Amino acid sequence: MFKEERHAEILRYIGENGKITTAQIQRMYSVGYGTAMNDLDELAEKGLVQRTHGGALKMKQVGYAPDGIRSMSAKERCTEITDNYLAIARKAIEMIDKNDVIYLTSASLGYIIAKELPADLSVTAVVNSISIAEELRTKPNCRVIVTGGEMHENGNFYDDFTTAMLRRIKFDKCFLTSAACTASFGMSVQTARNIGLTNIVIENSRRVIGMYPAAKLGCDSILQICPANVMDILITETEADDNVCSAFTDLGIDVIRV
Repeated sequence: MFKEERHAEILRYIGENGKITTAQIQRMYSVGYGTAMNDLDELAEKGLVQRTHGGALKMKQVGYAPDGIRSMSAKERCTEITDNYLAIARKAIEMIDKNDVIYLTSASLGYIIAKELPADLSVTAVVNSISIAEELRTKPNCRVIVTGGEMHENGNFYDDFTTAMLRRIKFDKCFLTSAACTASFGMSVQTARNIGLTNIVIENSRRVIGMYPAAKLGCDSILQICPANVMDILITETEADDNVCSAFTDLGIDVIRV
């Protein structure tokens, strides 16, 4: 079989199954590990797949968003908390010091952090999400500041009242995520509503911590929020591709894999 034929079959398999591993390529085509790695590297360089550690994922369209997710609250998105999201959230919590003022993303990772936050940790948390604020309300040592504004159907706030409030607050640390992130394009999203407030939070934070599962790294969404090098720390998972992580390290970002 010619390499081009193998690549076409690999792409067809990923299209049907969403992912493939190097071990599967070795078994399917009786090739060595190096050949399997080179196949995926070449396909990734052409923008046809998204590399992960030991395999590849189907490349998302830049405007991709799961059906209905834009109207769902952070809590509603967390019907099932996966191990990789939980590990990233717990690593983020380890970075929170006593009496810190923090900003939590309104995405599902922000909700998981709120849910996992130790009850005895004294902290001030600023959020623009009703569902995350409600979770933090159960933490006796957490002071909660909710940004104002007109509430979106997902229980979050994005408007001028929200950004005016955020401009008045300084943060020790902010914990952010988005639809996608690459070293070259930075943090990116499908809709513009988060861009302004996220940049205000970044400007007002001493430390910016990005939280990205492997599936969100190495691919871009349609709208850039900010360059990648605004992050001081990037928390991802062990499945993240080595080359993808190295590109962030080259920007001076401390990459932590959990």
